[in-house]
Amino acid sequence: MQDHFHPVPRPPVPGPPPVPGPPPDQFAQQDTDPRAGVDEAVAGLEDLAALPLSEHVDRFEAVHTELTVALSTIDKV
Repeated sequence: MQDHFHPVPRPPVPGPPPVPGPPPDQFAQQDTDPRAGVDEAVAGLEDLAALPLSEHVDRFEAVHTELTVALSTIDKV
């Protein structure tokens, strides 16, 4: 019987660490007045009663997004 020698593979040699970039900006900065986006999104709620319930979530999410963007720019006011 012959002994077969199988070398144990070594772990891979890590490359250089990735160069850190700026953190992703979840809410891109707007060049316009954030209140305009909020006003437009809130206006989309005016006809909410006439819409099917399945469309309500999209309208509320649009308002939430615009409010979040507006609040994220408050330091620049």
